[in-house]
Amino acid sequence: MQADATALAVAIGKGELTARQAMETSLAALSSWDRLGAATHTDAAKGLAAADGFDALSDAEKAEMPFGGVPTLAKDLGGPFRGFAVQAGSNALDDASDDADSDLAARFRNAGLCLFGLTTSPEFGLSLSSEPDKGPSCRNPLDQSLSPGGSSGGAAAAVASGIVAIAHATDAGGSIRVPAACCGLVGLKPSRGAMAAGPGYSNYLGGIATELAVCRSVRDTAAIFAAVSGRTCGPFPPPAFTAPDAAKLKIGLLTETGDDAPIDPERCAAVEDAAKALEAQGHTVSRLGWGDVEKPARAAADAFAGIAAINLAETADRFRLDVSKTEKLTQAVIARGREMSGEAVWSLVNSIAFIARDFWRVFDGVDVLIAPMLTTAPKPVGAFLTNHNDTEAHFEKMRAFAPLAALANLSGFPAITLPFGADSRGLPLPVQIFAPMGAEARLLALAVTLEREQRWSHPFEIAGLGA
Repeated sequence: MQADATALAVAIGKGELTARQAMETSLAALSSWDRLGAATHTDAAKGLAAADGFDALSDAEKAEMPFGGVPTLAKDLGGPFRGFAVQAGSNALDDASDDADSDLAARFRNAGLCLFGLTTSPEFGLSLSSEPDKGPSCRNPLDQSLSPGGSSGGAAAAVASGIVAIAHATDAGGSIRVPAACCGLVGLKPSRGAMAAGPGYSNYLGGIATELAVCRSVRDTAAIFAAVSGRTCGPFPPPAFTAPDAAKLKIGLLTETGDDAPIDPERCAAVEDAAKALEAQGHTVSRLGWGDVEKPARAAADAFAGIAAINLAETADRFRLDVSKTEKLTQAVIARGREMSGEAVWSLVNSIAFIARDFWRVFDGVDVLIAPMLTTAPKPVGAFLTNHNDTEAHFEKMRAFAPLAALANLSGFPAITLPFGADSRGLPLPVQIFAPMGAEARLLALAVTLEREQRWSHPFEIAGLGA
């Protein structure tokens, strides 16, 4: 049996354990993994109350919930989830409100997930590690000297360690996919417009940000996507979702990420191996070069940095944040945003369209693109320090680690990452697959094919469910 959130929900549904017992085991696991720093705030009483509420439902009501009774954690960024004030890893948001669910949060609850806390993220999501000054610093359960990535690092650490089987996550420049890749998980960044952002649009970022989850399996990813996507009520119409393809696909293979961000041999080999595995299933593989994607990829990384800066500057002003309470890098990013001219901001808005146009051209000849997720193994804790004001160096360091990450966000296209083997240190070898707008079913079908190769296994069992 596949050990994941779906399996835990089945066990609860069969009466092998109650939702309360599942919650109690997650709370105990959180305590035993305390040094990991996966959670920034938890409330056991609220978690147990949510579990008791599920246990009190009728069998008919429970049957409608794909993750009925499964404990979970939300990210301290995005949402929000009622009862858990989002502080975005910042001391400047200590007085944040916790009185309402976002549309997406309500859907998570309606899927049967029982929330008991918030996971660690870097301040305002500005890093590919999860080490906010206010604490805790999050570590990778696969090797605690390493970072789990960011900005959904706490979510990934919680799922990889087995504290929970599934956790809410957000992605504006790779923040679902990078932590999933660092921790051996599955991470889907949905198409623009696929996920509800209202009513507050607190994690909107001009449309480049989206939310979903980090998971242990492709079937969990597919199930949570089906449960919470669509019916988004603006600002973008939901994409026209396509059904899984019956025909064999044309797969573009990219193993180059530029001379200034070279991919290490083990990660390059994993991408090659994944393409061969898909080719063995009858799909056609054609090799692409860095020149085929360089223009939109570089433009996406630059545009992400600019949008992050202007968004944070506007956020600081709109909420009258005491910027002196933020980290040094955050202050520099805010200053960068405040210095941008109206013409520069409008250029950023236009760049979203141009990046999407240029990336669409890649798909004139292929149905999907399989490519690297990370150029190296997960970075050590402390590799992405925020105690400086060199924003250019910071954003460039992130681009060199995940040079294609922002491309999915700026273009609006869906992308998925999953592990496809282990390196010589036992760390996951992730691959990333892109598809055109609305083709999540295509991505998920290919990910299932790769998952069946069983190139990766999770070293820690899920709380409440044996591995």
